[in-house]
Amino acid sequence: MDMTNAVHTTTHAASLASRRSNRLHIGCGSCAEPGWINVDRLEVPGVNVACDIRQALPLPPATCEYAVAMHVLQDLAYCDIIPCLTEVRRVLTDGGILRLGLPDLEKAVHAYLRGDDRYFYVPDEDAADIGAKLVAQVTWYGSVRTPMTYGFVKEQLFRAGFRAVRRCECRQTYGPYPEIVSLDNRVRESLYVEAVR
Repeated sequence: MDMTNAVHTTTHAASLASRRSNRLHIGCGSCAEPGWINVDRLEVPGVNVACDIRQALPLPPATCEYAVAMHVLQDLAYCDIIPCLTEVRRVLTDGGILRLGLPDLEKAVHAYLRGDDRYFYVPDEDAADIGAKLVAQVTWYGSVRTPMTYGFVKEQLFRAGFRAVRRCECRQTYGPYPEIVSLDNRVRESLYVEAVR
């Protein structure tokens, strides 16, 4: 992105944050939601801010009351996770909440160990053996770069400066924003976590 575009994107994002409800939808892809600041690295319909979170979010500090990232963090390289979480923390207000939905490695391993091949979304044409299904699903055909467990995510959030981390159920929040759960999806395979700035 050239500097002219970067300045325009930053100004545009700051303008969005000042006139919208201050809630951030990170990695929205084609699932942008009205009333949210929809952020994705791809410029697709509904995306308000196209940027790579690994570079920075073009928002001022303490802009958003809460942020949601559904099935995003696992696509980052291990070394990019803490810097990205730190950047999200930067744009949250004091007491702001980050909600994550992640593919749960533990659920997949438990399904594998009990021989439950119905758990996996991988069709037999792609992988017939349950071990092959496990690998294909955990890596989602090679797109997942960092498998996730609650213990791993909790440590990363604390290292990024968050002060409270809790595991949640689908559609359950411990925070003051009930609408934060509205983006929850993929419940069968997911782990939900909330962290407080």
